[in-house]
Amino acid sequence: MKVFRFFCFGLVLLTALGAGTAFAQTGWIWQNPLPQGNTLIACKFLNANTGIAAGYFGAIVRTVDGGTNWTLLNSGTSQGLYGASITDVNTATVAGLSGTILRTVDGGATWIPQTGGLGQALRTPAFIDANTGYVVGGSGTILKTTNGGTNWNPQTTGTTHGLIDICFLNANTGTAVGTRGTILKTTDGGTSWISQQAPDTLIDLWGVSFADANTGNIAGWSGRILRTTNGGTNWTAQSSGGSSQLYDIALPNANTGTVVGGSNGVILHTVNGGTNWSPQTSGCPFLLLGVSFADANTGSAVGQYGTLLRTVNGGTAWTRQTRGTQRVLFGVVFSNASTGTAVGDSGVILRTVNSGTTWVQQTSGTGGTLFGVHFITVSTGTVVGWNGIILRTTDGGTNWTPQTSWTSNSLNGVIFMDANTGTVVGGAGTILRTTNAGLSWSAQTSGTTRSLNGVSFPGNAIGTAVGDTGTILHTTNGGTNWTSQTSGTLADLNAIYLIDANTGIAVGDGGAIRRTTDGGTTWGPVTSGTTYNLYAVSFLSTTLGTASGEYGTVLRTTDGGASWTTLSRCTNNALFGVAFQTAQTGWVVGFGGTILYTTTGGIGVENGRDQGSGIRDQAYRIFPNPFTSFAALPGHEGERFGLYDISGRKVGTYRGDRIGEGLAPGVYFLRPENGSAGPIRIVKVR
Repeated sequence: MKVFRFFCFGLVLLTALGAGTAFAQTGWIWQNPLPQGNTLIACKFLNANTGIAAGYFGAIVRTVDGGTNWTLLNSGTSQGLYGASITDVNTATVAGLSGTILRTVDGGATWIPQTGGLGQALRTPAFIDANTGYVVGGSGTILKTTNGGTNWNPQTTGTTHGLIDICFLNANTGTAVGTRGTILKTTDGGTSWISQQAPDTLIDLWGVSFADANTGNIAGWSGRILRTTNGGTNWTAQSSGGSSQLYDIALPNANTGTVVGGSNGVILHTVNGGTNWSPQTSGCPFLLLGVSFADANTGSAVGQYGTLLRTVNGGTAWTRQTRGTQRVLFGVVFSNASTGTAVGDSGVILRTVNSGTTWVQQTSGTGGTLFGVHFITVSTGTVVGWNGIILRTTDGGTNWTPQTSWTSNSLNGVIFMDANTGTVVGGAGTILRTTNAGLSWSAQTSGTTRSLNGVSFPGNAIGTAVGDTGTILHTTNGGTNWTSQTSGTLADLNAIYLIDANTGIAVGDGGAIRRTTDGGTTWGPVTSGTTYNLYAVSFLSTTLGTASGEYGTVLRTTDGGASWTTLSRCTNNALFGVAFQTAQTGWVVGFGGTILYTTTGGIGVENGRDQGSGIRDQAYRIFPNPFTSFAALPGHEGERFGLYDISGRKVGTYRGDRIGEGLAPGVYFLRPENGSAGPIRIVKVR
């Protein structure tokens, strides 16, 4: 793997407790980090114990114990969720892209879509009580409901600027903020909105919070913090001490406030009404986007890659509640269905012996970034990385021993053909070869100074390496000689897999896929269906292969790479490594410590639709859906159906005329026992 031109901002034991609730409808389950690894944009707490957070790809997490445990909920959407409001222990609302508004009245067990009448992005909802609420969005949008969201009515705001946050103190008085310094205030429940003057009309304002009718603060880009003590008649700039982008603010009282933002876990705190804003140590290297305080001492912050932080002493100390590493993972390999290893940034090596139910961090002995991993047996493996790092284990990673590479170049890819014979490729055209299990490594002449990012050998003699600007090198004698081949592209090629001596697939930037069936004499273009960078490719057989890349992209081929289809996505995180053990069972790894697991071949279901093939089974129509008591399948009353919860656990078998009878409310998946159709999503409500 090459050294990428973008960077990830920067618990020994990780257990996948509750991970099954993670996007089972997409066919992928989060194994790391937990409860999930999508960016969280907003959080709101009802009290010190009960709160929710929402973010990318429909992510919603909930806690009832102050964050000691967070549960990933099934939102039923893959839309990004940008704002959240919680009214009581059972009732909450989230809003996001494409006019998405979701509401729960059962503590998040089910989320019911609501219609705002607009298709544009919505940001923050704010509810005064269970019935009365507001939500803001693009082009000056403010919607109001007085019946819990059954109806949402647009209000006249007098602006076309995007609105980002809104705060209501009571049924009448509220403030909304947005782009280009927009500040709006209402004192009549939104019947009219009056523009207020910001000191700088060019700065986007992202967060607003009021402690009482007079005292409020606004946070925005370029380190901007504004303060009012007269209900917004006047706003005064305060010094934040920096220029970081600030995204949210919480005022538990008139003197105490907390702001979050930045690209490196910025948290600012005041105890004197903003006269002084002091930085706090978040312990987080990532972007923080949302903050909520239940009182002056107890608060939570959320951000990039599923980050969850908590303080119980006003921010003197912040505790990380996200479980598992959030270091970027660059490579993954499985020796069998149970045993796998993932490697990544800062010397991270993770090991599982139970298909990823738990991932245990091993001691690598290095802080350098690790890019490539290969195991020739369950116990024997090699890892390579930054600055010429080569590590070897013969006991499954209990001990990792450094080997001498005699280079300071980055080493990006590794493969072993047997216990003794292996090849490593890396920066500046580096190719190394060992025939004694790494006791010594010899440099081979590649004939290029381009970075080499991947290597594949189907046997000891024939191999191919790929690299930047379309570089492809081929050997037929174990690397004694390497010959340049014409790829037909200038795109950086990031990974290669040789199915046999003649057939190979290379993937790279811009969705590039090149294929050969004649040992590389010719490499032809293949339509990938994506323009996103592809970073990894792996094959189970001569026909079945998988590739992964940017923005959670996963592709599948069933014809040896001649054609590719896009599998279900459940994240925007880049995926740098892929490993499948069967056609259905596999893992992908990437940014933010992402480890995703599938037992469906990456094919999910959503409201009865097979997301992988896009084919709906016309024969099965469930009525009603959602349902309160039970549902039926007209025409299939006498047939038997298995019902599964969102973790994939079978919860019962039902006749087609009494589906779901006696079940608790929730989201389930229905599958005919005769296997005649794929799983169908159903929802039981109270």
